[in-house]
Amino acid sequence: MNQSKNPLFILLAFFSIYVIWGSTYLLNKVAVTELPPFMLASIRFVTAGLLIFAISKAMGKKLRITRAQFFNTVIAGFLFLAFGNGVVVWALRFVDSGFAALVISAQPLVVLLFMRILEGKKILPMSMVGVALGLIGIYLLVSQKQVTSNENSVLGILMIFACLLSWSYGSLFVSKANLPTNHFVNTGYQMFTAGIILGIASLLFDEPWTAPTTWSTPVQYSMVLLIIFGSIVAFTAFNYLLKVVSPEKVATSTYVNPVIAMILGWYFLDEQITSQSAIAAAVLLTGVYFINTKKKLVILSRFTSRATKYSEE
Repeated sequence: MNQSKNPLFILLAFFSIYVIWGSTYLLNKVAVTELPPFMLASIRFVTAGLLIFAISKAMGKKLRITRAQFFNTVIAGFLFLAFGNGVVVWALRFVDSGFAALVISAQPLVVLLFMRILEGKKILPMSMVGVALGLIGIYLLVSQKQVTSNENSVLGILMIFACLLSWSYGSLFVSKANLPTNHFVNTGYQMFTAGIILGIASLLFDEPWTAPTTWSTPVQYSMVLLIIFGSIVAFTAFNYLLKVVSPEKVATSTYVNPVIAMILGWYFLDEQITSQSAIAAAVLLTGVYFINTKKKLVILSRFTSRATKYSEE
């Protein structure tokens, strides 16, 4: 895609960041029912990273980066992908995909709080309303007996919140770090190094590795879709949109992704959408809207870091 404002390209690009990124929760949920989580994420990111390097080379992009840039891509890759995504995949064994997507949608809220705590940034009144609504929405979401009654569900919820903290701190880190100027190359390094880290974690946790030929057909399809569409196509579409439409319009995926994830989880996996979950989603996403309307940095920190974040998920 070039920078031409082709209506068809724009429509397809929005479909990618809305539906494809929203569907990654379902695809990960399908794959993790059969594959060890860290092995799954490692194969996904190493493969996607190598494909991005190949595409970048074919496009004439320089892959060489400085030592400092490489070190920073490793840190960003760990915060966003190795821990931030790999542990979410692990937690999906115990919680619904739609629930995980809703919790992750609170990232702008946590980024705002980190900006206040770590950088002393003042929270504007409208954003304070958003924080309050976000906290209420999260409480409504996690206080349901249907959510916490399953085995290890509380542990899964806690780990998703840990990932949320990792992603949010990562957003602040990449806004100041010296990273490769080409976003595609930047993402390739982050994905590849995160995949290596996840592979090491998989070995340390003694996960059994299996060949793709032994996987079931749904898992094989899920992995291909995660690598090609979730990690490469959607990211390219996202970068294209940032060049031809306003960041606020691109940021609407913040609100659409969890809705897509909930619908797909309900339709394909029979995940339950309770009335309290629907209310929690409305309250939480309204809070995120209030935050994003007044804090452009929160929008941009999340979306410029998709040079980081393939996701999600």
